[in-house]
Amino acid sequence: MKKIVLSIAGVMAAAAFAPEASALPAFARQTGMACTACHAQHFPVLNGFGRSFKAAGYTMMGAQEKVEGDHLSIPNALNAAILAKVLYQKDNSASAKVLGTDPNLPADGQLQFGDEFSLFFGGRVAENIGFLFEGNTVNAGGQLLAGFKFPIGFDVGGAKLSVTPFTTDALGVQYGYELSSGGVMRANRWAEHRRETSAIQYNADRGIDAGMATGIALSAQNDMGFINITKWAPSFGMGANVAALNSFDMKSTYIRVAATPTVGDWAMVLGAGSMSGTSGTGPLVAAVVDTKQTFFDFQAQGEVAGKEMGVYLQHASAPATINGNSYNGALLAVAPVGAIAASDRKATTIGVDYTVIPHTLSIGAAYRNAKTGGAVTAANVLAGRGTQDNAITVTAVYDMVQNVALHINHSQYSGNSRNFVGAQKSLTTLMLEAAW
Repeated sequence: MKKIVLSIAGVMAAAAFAPEASALPAFARQTGMACTACHAQHFPVLNGFGRSFKAAGYTMMGAQEKVEGDHLSIPNALNAAILAKVLYQKDNSASAKVLGTDPNLPADGQLQFGDEFSLFFGGRVAENIGFLFEGNTVNAGGQLLAGFKFPIGFDVGGAKLSVTPFTTDALGVQYGYELSSGGVMRANRWAEHRRETSAIQYNADRGIDAGMATGIALSAQNDMGFINITKWAPSFGMGANVAALNSFDMKSTYIRVAATPTVGDWAMVLGAGSMSGTSGTGPLVAAVVDTKQTFFDFQAQGEVAGKEMGVYLQHASAPATINGNSYNGALLAVAPVGAIAASDRKATTIGVDYTVIPHTLSIGAAYRNAKTGGAVTAANVLAGRGTQDNAITVTAVYDMVQNVALHINHSQYSGNSRNFVGAQKSLTTLMLEAAW
């Protein structure tokens, strides 16, 4: 822990020489605006204008020229961007050298070059239609598509109504429509350690679907908040899954309601969400799972002592089910002999992200109180191993230039779920993130 504190102090000392924050430049090219026009503190945290741009389906134009005609209005260039992440991770779990295997585990210090190396295209398709395409260039097997959504918007009075077909390989049903920055949707989170700082992400990709989702999101948004109702299946690119069991059913439902008031100088998101239903997964697994989770979230962005600050609070719960909850992973029907019945997987997280030097250095801290929800054998109970799974996390983001940032996240874990030899008790992540 002492080394982590010293590392953060070193970053703070160097921060005086750096400007601005990073972002995804495809939209900067279209609007002609700096990345900080849409992002508060650091990428990918959205400010009010950024939420409006996203709610409008990425259609807003700026200085870029357009090609226009009857019922035609598109940018004169297809706007693209690359997002790359290089990570170094180290934890205290069993070393591969001790285990006698290839030394490629976090305990030995693991370099993840191209942890994410994605090609993005996005922006305006028409005055009221936009799109976002993500291609993961390091996917095994040569598959490029990692995510795609196609929001079609309608202005009705003071509200924006939209219909968004979407598919994603890892970002969950919230990929279809979400405006918060607290980790309700995996890609929009204020800290890199997502499971430690977001209760929703603690559940989200633990199940059989690993975050796959395909569906249609119906949403309405105005200055007071937004509502989203999505019919979906925990499947990826299901139009091509002709051999997948039940991959076309979309029997799951996601309902999301959030208020977005401004109280004093603080912009807030206060909401709740619910997933329900039983659907078929994608072609690699071809199984039927329950997609059940409820959550509550709160986000506030404002200033303290003249510096930006974000506050994030979440609670999420996913029940164990006979079909195997996509968000829990506990199978009541096949619990091990001598097991105590599986319970809800649940978590509560609270985090604070504070800007020390505007658009240059942010530091944060978070606490997670969680239960794994898995079935526990009687032997483990006698040994003192249960389901409690807590974490304390500290973070720092140092923005070298507007589109290049250094991140450090350190998490310390506790709770009786980690009472066994080789259990992970800490994780440190150093990350270089760049977008251009």
